[in-house]
Amino acid sequence: MIKRLLILVAIALFGLMVWPLVATIAPFSELTPLAARYAEGGTSDLGAANLVTAVVVTYRGLDTLGEVTVLFAATAGVGVLLRRGARSKDELSGATDSEESISDGRQAGHSPFSEILSTGSAALFPLVLMFGAYIFIHGHLTPGGGFQGGVVIASGFALLLAANSGRRLSHGVLLAVESLSGAFYVGLGLLGLVLAAGFLDTTFLPLGRLGQVFSAGAIPIIYSFVGLKVGSELTNILESLRK
Repeated sequence: MIKRLLILVAIALFGLMVWPLVATIAPFSELTPLAARYAEGGTSDLGAANLVTAVVVTYRGLDTLGEVTVLFAATAGVGVLLRRGARSKDELSGATDSEESISDGRQAGHSPFSEILSTGSAALFPLVLMFGAYIFIHGHLTPGGGFQGGVVIASGFALLLAANSGRRLSHGVLLAVESLSGAFYVGLGLLGLVLAAGFLDTTFLPLGRLGQVFSAGAIPIIYSFVGLKVGSELTNILESLRK
C-alpha cells in the first residue's frame, strides 16, 4: 500500500513539473532561421530531394559520425562482455561430452527447426538484403537512409540465425566490412575538406539531376557506407548474442 502511494505521489509530482512546459507549447507559425536555411539549401546547394538526408549527412554530419562511433563502441562492448562471460563459464564448468557433440552438430549445419522455416528464410534472405540496399542507396531521394537500411540488412541475418541455429557467421568478414565502411566514410569526409568547403562537404562530386539516383554529390556513397557499417555492426551483435 505504501509503495503504491509513493508511486502515485511521484507521478503527480512529475506531472506538476511537466505541466508548465506542456501548457506553454505553441505551434510554430514559421521556420526558424536555421531551419529555413536547411530547407532552402538542401535542394539547391546539395541536390538532395530528401531534406532529412541533407541535414543528417552534411549539415550535421559530425553528429552522424558520432552516432556511428557510439554504435561501434556498443558492439565492441557487447562482444567483450559476452566473451568474458563465456570464458568464465567454461572455467567453472568445463566442456562436457554432450556439449561437444551439440557443438559438432551445429558446426555441421544441423538445425532443430522445420524444413519450411529453413527454406523460407533462404528464399527471403536475398530479398531482405536487396530491400536494405535499396533503402540506403535511395536515402537522398526517399525516406530512409543508412541507419534504416543497415537495420533491415541485419534483420535478414537475424532471420537466417533464427531459422538455423547451427549456422555460423564469419566474425572476421563482419569486422572487415565494419572497419572498411567506417574508414571510407571518414575518407569521404576528408575529401570534402580537401576538395570542397569542409569536412563531409559532399559537393566535391557533381550534384547531377535532382531526383536521379546518381545525384546529390557524395551523399548516396556516404549513406551506402553508413548502411554497410550499421548492418555489419548489428549483425555482429546478433552473432555474439547467439554464441
